[in-house]
Amino acid sequence: MELTPSVLDIDWSEVETKIRRFIKDYVEQTGAKGIVLGLSGGLDSSTTAALSALAIGGDKVLGLLLPEQETYNTQDIKHAKLVAEKFGFKTEMIDITPALKVFYNTIPVFEKADKICKGNIKARTRMIYIYYYANRLNLLVCGSSDKSETMMGYFTKWGDVAADISPIMDLFKTQVRKLAQHIGIPKEIIKKPASPALWPGQLAEEELGIKYETLDLILYGLEHFMKPEEIAKQLGLKTELVEKIKHRWLYTEHKRRMLLTTKIEYRTVGTDFRLPRTLY
Repeated sequence: MELTPSVLDIDWSEVETKIRRFIKDYVEQTGAKGIVLGLSGGLDSSTTAALSALAIGGDKVLGLLLPEQETYNTQDIKHAKLVAEKFGFKTEMIDITPALKVFYNTIPVFEKADKICKGNIKARTRMIYIYYYANRLNLLVCGSSDKSETMMGYFTKWGDVAADISPIMDLFKTQVRKLAQHIGIPKEIIKKPASPALWPGQLAEEELGIKYETLDLILYGLEHFMKPEEIAKQLGLKTELVEKIKHRWLYTEHKRRMLLTTKIEYRTVGTDFRLPRTLY
């Protein structure tokens, strides 16, 4: 296998059709009235929201803008509203700063300087709001995690990755960019650096330590059982870097699994039960 950017090229019209059908079918099977998702103004959430609107109609899609004081960004708000206007779905903006302050002030061991723990509170607080709207309005929560960040474990457990469906999770970040371009997401959003926006100045590629263009080819090679040495040779990288990516992928598997339990009975929840939604 030759690891060039072309291996990530697929028929984007077919991908769009598959994702739109997936969203539409799942909403119909569950009897939900539509979809709700967090809308950050970034590539992944914008693409997911647009695909949802194309699949079931914008009147059935609600994008929640959940800014907070520390990371408030007017450009992100502008981009979120731009996508909503273009694809005709609804939005609602809620300042979650007051809720965050309550958590910070009532957790006895809270440490302001711990960016990761504090950031995880933000991600999980956003999901509280999203799931409340889902429960209250009979909507499905639609996740917007991509394959690159999911494989790397670059998300908050029970936070931004929490969802009922996650339509673009089998697409690497660079593939999401191509799909976004195909369906007409504005260029300024496609080109914008990725960020979870959990603290000021946070950039995904800086934290991951690698550009998505390179990361995606490494992950593609690992997914297809290529040895790190071969991947490194083809991409002109140090084997240590590829090994580091592989280690992180495997080490973060716990974040992608359902809850584990002791195997006692004949069929165990999460291990032996993979029931299709159509059974009920």
